[in-house]
Amino acid sequence: MPRLVILGSASAVPDAEHQNSHMLLQGRNGAILIDCAGLPLVSLHRIGVGIEELTDVILTHFHPDHVGAFPGLLMSSWLMGRTSALRVAGLHHCLQRVEDLMTAYHWEEWAGFFPVAFHHLPEREGVLALDNEDFRITASPVRHYVPTIGLRVLVKETGFVFAYSSDTIPCPETIRLAQGADLLIHEATGDEPLGHSSAAQAGMIARQAGVGRLGLIHYPVWKASTEHLVGDAAATFEGPVFLCEDFMEIQLER
Repeated sequence: MPRLVILGSASAVPDAEHQNSHMLLQGRNGAILIDCAGLPLVSLHRIGVGIEELTDVILTHFHPDHVGAFPGLLMSSWLMGRTSALRVAGLHHCLQRVEDLMTAYHWEEWAGFFPVAFHHLPEREGVLALDNEDFRITASPVRHYVPTIGLRVLVKETGFVFAYSSDTIPCPETIRLAQGADLLIHEATGDEPLGHSSAAQAGMIARQAGVGRLGLIHYPVWKASTEHLVGDAAATFEGPVFLCEDFMEIQLER
């Protein structure tokens, strides 16, 4: 059965119990990492996913808390003997900078490095990011303060649909992205002027999109209380609300 594992749930400042927000989508034919933060190799091992099972990475935007662990993941995979190609999808703004970062590490000199295929996505709504036997994933721009994509995932085996907002202010693009989804995973950083949403605003988006459930992610944890978040979202959304936690597994079926 396909599964979604929350590998990290914190906003930009993690703590001992919460890594920066990223997640692993696993089907029968491989695994997809959505953003790359914290200690991905350690996390994959903990949930029983081998490095060769990782077929794809989708990077939502070029901020350190979303892409900072990517160079280390590539290096560790190479040192562990990976040979199969890895596909990496994201906006040009993000992938060009990731490639520049790897060039700064002189990765072209790493002998026997496995193939990495960068897939630059157009910055428009409903773009196909990945389509395999397990999942169909489309991407749409959202409104952060660097170019950013949210994702909509169809699980082919079950028909389950979930959307992930990534980092964004409340916006019509996210409502369209999540329209009618079984689950919306939406950021809840708080009221900031820098392109984020509060839990109450996440609830508002969930209500307007007509989703079945709402999961809150990318919330403050460093010397911060999380007790109010579910209640804040429930005040604006009548459906079930839960707080994403590190290593929480979400079943992708209705």
